[in-house]
Amino acid sequence: MPHVDMMDTAKAAQEVELQAFKRSGIKLVAPAKVNLFLDIGEKRPDGYHDAISIMHALMLHDVIWMRRATSEKDYEYIRQHTTLTDNENEQTPAFDAETLEGEKPARLPVIAKLSERAFEGIAPLAIQPQRNIVWKAIIRLAEVLELENPTPLFVHLEKHIPSQAGLGGGSADAAAALIGAAALWDIPKDDPRIEQVAQELGADVAFFLYGGCTCLKGVGDTFDHMLEPMNKPVVIVKPDFGVSTAQSYQAFDEAPYPLSDETRAAALSATSAAEVPLANNLAYASESLKPELADIRTWLTEQAGVQGALMSGSGSATFAVCDTFDNATAVASQAQKMGLWARATLFGSFKAALVPTR
Repeated sequence: MPHVDMMDTAKAAQEVELQAFKRSGIKLVAPAKVNLFLDIGEKRPDGYHDAISIMHALMLHDVIWMRRATSEKDYEYIRQHTTLTDNENEQTPAFDAETLEGEKPARLPVIAKLSERAFEGIAPLAIQPQRNIVWKAIIRLAEVLELENPTPLFVHLEKHIPSQAGLGGGSADAAAALIGAAALWDIPKDDPRIEQVAQELGADVAFFLYGGCTCLKGVGDTFDHMLEPMNKPVVIVKPDFGVSTAQSYQAFDEAPYPLSDETRAAALSATSAAEVPLANNLAYASESLKPELADIRTWLTEQAGVQGALMSGSGSATFAVCDTFDNATAVASQAQKMGLWARATLFGSFKAALVPTR
């Protein structure tokens, strides 16, 4: 009996499935980000922290494919595979079991299927699709828009941004999913409810609707102003572990590290990304939990062509701004030889957005 490689079989099946998206779907990009500046303040009565965050988008990005259910084959898939209602906690059929064969189900799910494929050494997310922030974003948008039985959506993620890295991969995916779902449901792209949902989902999600280089205040989710982006090379380095954001904030609360008034003033007065002082007072908390992160940052600052290095968000990725792309590539290569995940990329004026498929 011939050997069957299940991994190759699964990849082949995904390639076939992807053709349906390319024929009748839409393609979106979801860029990664780094925090050039992150100033975490005191804990508020609501449990959140005041925060000033200056984020910058990167060329490194995930790709999201989305399409409507249109064919009888699509609806047959829904009949056979849908076992959850829009409420992920309800284990009841999401359509009328007495629906006649050949007809659309009377009670359709908002999402027909969410699939994922990881690239470049990134581990796939080991979670149920219903717990993915992309799933939650689309469900919540349908609720806020008060859509009655919207056309079910098929969604496929191509992951290039590692998770638990402080690079905003999940948040970027969610922002792109909101844009894509709105487009497929014929909702204007400037509908304010899209940003409303983005802000509900998390501090980083709203940023990706703007992209480029943006200063956010409040708890890090409220747009304040844009800065002129830069296009400098940057290398991203991540160890094979993540950092719990909750644990990082707990460590910060136990040993706060306030930034100076001068550093904060310099960041807020900057009009371009190149003028922003690299600073992140949450990094000290994460590095206290995982001392290896401090070692990575120190190593990066010692490499040729590196102008500055800083952890992004709560980590565990650290980025280094480089003077040339060749130097960024060389640093990434050295980091990979050390067993670290690393990529050379560029800063840019990117955001979550629809892109042409042809």
